[in-house]
Amino acid sequence: MRRSSFIASLLVLASAIATTGVCQTQDTSSATGEMDAQQRFQALDADHDGLLSKYEYDSDVLMAVADANRDGLVSPQELEQALGPQAPGTKSMASRMIAADIDRDGQLNEDELRNAMELRFKWLDRNADGNLDLEEMRAGYGVRVRP
Repeated sequence: MRRSSFIASLLVLASAIATTGVCQTQDTSSATGEMDAQQRFQALDADHDGLLSKYEYDSDVLMAVADANRDGLVSPQELEQALGPQAPGTKSMASRMIAADIDRDGQLNEDELRNAMELRFKWLDRNADGNLDLEEMRAGYGVRVRP
């Protein structure tokens, strides 16, 4: 996958990590929310088949792009550096990563990242066909989940 695809994948996957946690609904029907979901979906759809497979929605991509110091861990600072500054009024990256940080060390290792991505993918895949379509992505975009 090209670096631009890695970066696009990072945005979607980081969004998934950042939104794992307590269940909370959010209005995703705004033009901006739908456009963001659609743009991110299209950026991840590497084979342009209109579906995201588990391969296209992969934690390895996020780890490769976000782990700037190559220590096998993604810190809140690394994730924020990769994504850019947080929007005003949003929780800090550290607080948004808490749900995925099983060992509570303030960073995400490969297993924690993979578990968070698998959980998010399964939750988004409402029809359980092993792929995400654009409507599934839109329905779960920006919504925080907890198993």
